Amino acid sequence: MKVFVLSALVAASLMAGTLQTDAKKAGLKPIPASVAALNKLTSNPKNPTTAAKVELGKMLYMDPRLSKSGLISCNSCHNVGLGGSDGMSSAVGHKWTLNPHGLSSPTVYNAVFYSQQFWDGRSPHLEDQAQGPIQAGPEMAAPKEHVTAVVNSIPQYVAMFQKAYGKDVKITFEKVADTIAVFERTLVTPSRYDDFLNGNKNALTTPEKKGLKTFIDKGCATCHNDIALGGTMQAFNVTGQYKHMNVGDFKGDKNGMVRVPTLRNITKTSPYFHNGQIATLGEAIKEMGRIQLGATLNDDETASIETFLKALDGRMPNITYPMFPTSNATTPKVDVN
Repeated sequence: MKVFVLSALVAASLMAGTLQTDAKKAGLKPIPASVAALNKLTSNPKNPTTAAKVELGKMLYMDPRLSKSGLISCNSCHNVGLGGSDGMSSAVGHKWTLNPHGLSSPTVYNAVFYSQQFWDGRSPHLEDQAQGPIQAGPEMAAPKEHVTAVVNSIPQYVAMFQKAYGKDVKITFEKVADTIAVFERTLVTPSRYDDFLNGNKNALTTPEKKGLKTFIDKGCATCHNDIALGGTMQAFNVTGQYKHMNVGDFKGDKNGMVRVPTLRNITKTSPYFHNGQIATLGEAIKEMGRIQLGATLNDDETASIETFLKALDGRMPNITYPMFPTSNATTPKVDVN
């Protein structure tokens, strides 16, 4: 009996080692286990991460006064308590406006690992991306001048900027967006999947390992790869047309390419697809197999992949909602129109 158990353990260990190798060959990469390596990967050399910037960035990310109405913050659509999204099929912004293209809000968690931002990949990094929704009419609808006037009118914000950037800092709209991006760069969620790829062969269960193998063998890693398991621009509707393509007018960038959503914390970010028309993970897996791989996934294969995807639920950062500094007579008044 002891020999049998030992043999089974050796076989399981060898299988795990082979799977780890296969995953890396398929282009899958873990979030680094080393804090130093992770910080190097997530920090912007032109805008280094510091504790002062992160705390200030969190407050700006959460503060609805940056919006024209005084009601909407970055966190409204990218809610850090709801998996970094909002659970809506279409984002809702200023004056309860639905996204004009029928697009849902992507999660902010692990967005630092994307090669490009937005569904059409038009933004190269988080600092640039942070500027867009604040100004966009259907989102926060705030002109640059409104944002800088709000921040500069509040002495506590001015003091926090000086602590983060030095006494001579000029608080511009771009500096506000840069600071929000510093906070967003810390929203990383390592999981047991990362532990497995980083060398812990027992981090995943046997069914989860089977699901990872199915994920690789079926070709899912062709698009959902690297650290984010997504985040790059890929062709859409490769072997079939998405069955809800008529909802909204989004067709990708000028070449028909779409930014691949991350699979990390996928259980927390339904509904799925760019227009949020699929509610369940199982249906999303089957639809992706059909339109991207030309594969009709059976129920067992679908369930196996889903089992693996659930192992991507990560260790979420502990984020305390801030108490904002008080407005005063010089703070711009809200405008809900």
